[in-house]
Amino acid sequence: MEAVMSIWLNCLLANLVLTSSNMLSGVHSLPVSVDPVCTATSTAKYSLTFTGKWSQSSFPKHYPLYRPPAQWSPVFGVTHSSDYHIWQSDEYASNGVREFTEKGEAWTLINEVEAAGEKIQSVYGLFSAPAVLDGTGQTNSEFEVFARHSFLSFIVRIVPSPDWFVGMDSLNLCEGDQWKENIILELYPYDAGTDSGFTFSSPKFETIPQDKVTQITSSLPSHPANSFYYPRLKHLPPIAKVTLTKIKSNQVFSLLVEPTQSNQIPTGNEIDTSVTNTPLDCEVSAWSPWGLCKGKYCEAGVRHRTRYIHLHPANNGAPCPPLEEERKCTPDNCVPMPTTQAPTTTPTTAPTTKNN
Repeated sequence: MEAVMSIWLNCLLANLVLTSSNMLSGVHSLPVSVDPVCTATSTAKYSLTFTGKWSQSSFPKHYPLYRPPAQWSPVFGVTHSSDYHIWQSDEYASNGVREFTEKGEAWTLINEVEAAGEKIQSVYGLFSAPAVLDGTGQTNSEFEVFARHSFLSFIVRIVPSPDWFVGMDSLNLCEGDQWKENIILELYPYDAGTDSGFTFSSPKFETIPQDKVTQITSSLPSHPANSFYYPRLKHLPPIAKVTLTKIKSNQVFSLLVEPTQSNQIPTGNEIDTSVTNTPLDCEVSAWSPWGLCKGKYCEAGVRHRTRYIHLHPANNGAPCPPLEEERKCTPDNCVPMPTTQAPTTTPTTAPTTKNN
């Protein structure tokens, strides 16, 4: 299903990009002022590579292995001016973002972006990259920006999930009169605020009233049932990353270049990009009620209670505690068994015979 949607989305966006480019060149509505931050005189073309880092070792809790396994939707991207946003943290998600993050459907989101381009000329173009059918797979695409529309935003749905996604809101690729050359950004999960599911494979449960878009952390939502709840961690490891490389005008194939200290945009939460083994502590149920003590001499016996394992530990997480406890019986919890008595019998008299 995701693969079919990826092909459909690529074809649709290709037509829309051509349409929107023609539309923007021929519309004579109110002009959009050039962003004072960007004074570049030429357009720039970039290669975008999206890399999933959603592995069972990094995110062992509830990791989806089937129906469907861990994967990513197509990348949905927009180049635009500073007065437009596909989505924003701490703001309400649009209907288009809602449908995309919950179902992977892009029709409404495409219409919203196209409407913004027609109304205020804030959108320069749309682009997409194919879906990634594995949690740690990779996909790529290319797009163009220019001074009036130097910002990049994109969104990728986490599949499966209630309404979770990764993405970037309004990344400015221009600095003064120069286009940035190479950027690598670590990506962390967000909750669109439209569905109240706690786990990757939760059934749909609409959030009423709708919440704002929030970043998911190791302790937020603060509930043990949440698939990203790792209270021992200060920060979640990145679940994906995106690499942006400016394509030279005579470059036929774009090459990924690791960023230097001077051109890397900080994310505020950089970590080592090597494989992360997130410890998953054992999780157990609550105790069952204590069993009863029975028998003629029950005070000398014991009673038991049990619990079971919700999640087995992984990656050197805390081991499971004991699953059974026993306690000596007392008169208060002793249930004596009824004493048995021998059945009473009614004596029978032998029948008398009459002698003749």
